[in-house]
Amino acid sequence: MKPSVADPEHHVDPTDFALASVNQSLSPDTKIRLLRDMVRIRRFEQTAGKHYEAGKMGGFLHRYDGQESIAVGCASLMGQHDHMITAYRNHGHALAVGMSMNECMAELFGRATGCSKGKGGSMHFFAPDKNYWGGHGIVGGQTPLGAGIAYYLKYKGLTGSCMCFMGDGAVNQGAYHESLNLAGLFDLPVIYVIENNGYSMGTSQARSSVYKNCLAYRADGYDIVWDLINGWDLYEVRAKMAIAVKRAHEESRPTVVEINTYRHYGHSVSDAKAKVYRAEDEIERYKQHFDPIQLWRQRLTTEGVLTEETYQQIDREAKAEANAAADFADASPYPQVEDITRDVYFEVDEFTEAGRTGRHFFND
Repeated sequence: MKPSVADPEHHVDPTDFALASVNQSLSPDTKIRLLRDMVRIRRFEQTAGKHYEAGKMGGFLHRYDGQESIAVGCASLMGQHDHMITAYRNHGHALAVGMSMNECMAELFGRATGCSKGKGGSMHFFAPDKNYWGGHGIVGGQTPLGAGIAYYLKYKGLTGSCMCFMGDGAVNQGAYHESLNLAGLFDLPVIYVIENNGYSMGTSQARSSVYKNCLAYRADGYDIVWDLINGWDLYEVRAKMAIAVKRAHEESRPTVVEINTYRHYGHSVSDAKAKVYRAEDEIERYKQHFDPIQLWRQRLTTEGVLTEETYQQIDREAKAEANAAADFADASPYPQVEDITRDVYFEVDEFTEAGRTGRHFFND
């Protein structure tokens, strides 16, 4: 069995991951920026939920409340050739990599000013210019794509990685296991991130998955290093993910990490039984004692980095930004009927060489 932290050189005091070098290098301003990023995600989700319930949006809305430290912590480690791809609970990741609230909210409203021109909705945010390859609605469907992005990086000789996110329910999909096999076989710089919020839609992990030790331990069967992370501690997320990123960059080797977390609301906003399959006292316990925003806020206050006045200002600004994004979305036009045949296949629409000739990067 591989140890969960496979590189002793990077081992830090497990009681305080602030001691890791990747966290020691954080300036006070950067620490506050990470807090701001988390608060912006929370306020975006709250505002989106309000407008969904008011009938302004169609389709699904998978909120990220309670998991903000994961997206923010991982995105904070990305460099020029680091990429991110995720599943349907993708709003937090999108904002963490730098997408604007306006383009994201407009997409939820189904408007032409949305990041996917109003055609994708909640599950399909994309920003290729930010190395963000979106949310995908097919459970586990993004995992072979994550391996493909990592293959591209290796083929081109680029020092980078692909962080591929999934929920705990996706680990039972065949595509995920096929992807692990290829990642281990070809030495691909992919980092599979299991955001384990305890429930596959409405089914608890205990009732949906058979496993030994933890879900990430399955990677051992593919000779892939794995790790288990406490997702409520932003310092721990950054410290352990930095090891996986370094492994991808320097060894071109994959990693599987399982990050324990908890979503504050149902699988989606339309999940009417969210308080049936989860006890109300369980939900409240996690909200009160394991809210990553409040834990990071308390940590920065203890360090003398954050004042209550600064926090309240951050919260006010995030709330105002989210409300302004909703106003922008509501005032934006819907796509035209003829737009349905546009943006189907990028290579053809943009008349690229691949679209004209059928030759892609691996034909060079």
